[in-house]
Amino acid sequence: MKRVLLAVLPLLVLVGLVAVFAMNMDRDPSLVRSVLINKPVPATELPAVEGLDRNGIVPSLLEGQVTVVNVFASWCIPCREEHPVLQELLRRTGVRLIGINQKDAPENARAFLAELGNPYDAVGADRDGRASIDWGVYGVPETFVVNPEGIITYKHIGPMSLQSLESEVIPAIQKAQAG
Repeated sequence: MKRVLLAVLPLLVLVGLVAVFAMNMDRDPSLVRSVLINKPVPATELPAVEGLDRNGIVPSLLEGQVTVVNVFASWCIPCREEHPVLQELLRRTGVRLIGINQKDAPENARAFLAELGNPYDAVGADRDGRASIDWGVYGVPETFVVNPEGIITYKHIGPMSLQSLESEVIPAIQKAQAG
């Protein structure tokens, strides 16, 4: 009896772990609340992506008006899918859009934006990922709404869809504009 119990116990533990992981697979990553909500933006200063005709990022760029900050990379498939939504965001709101290009070779970032269009007012090169860590980025893409005082008021984890744009992001921008 003891041998059977010792043989079955690891199997029961494995089944229990699989069940726990299976139940959490469908969790919405946007439920993870950023600790930076209602806090000032990190002191982000990033050079422009080399060879791109856009400015880099300096802290003062993130103040004075509502700004949307989008963290993206050319190697990120969801970023490619999200790109038309960013363009729709601009069309609907006219908000200032800043890009943080995470861990990307400059030539790849330039090719990505040349192919899909460059909706960003400025694009900073986060070559080592340090700025992304400061912003609390879990993975690309992620998008932040920053109010005119430089306070992060909203974070969207993962690629934006037209539905999330309409139901979450645009209302967050409007709320930030209203103060």
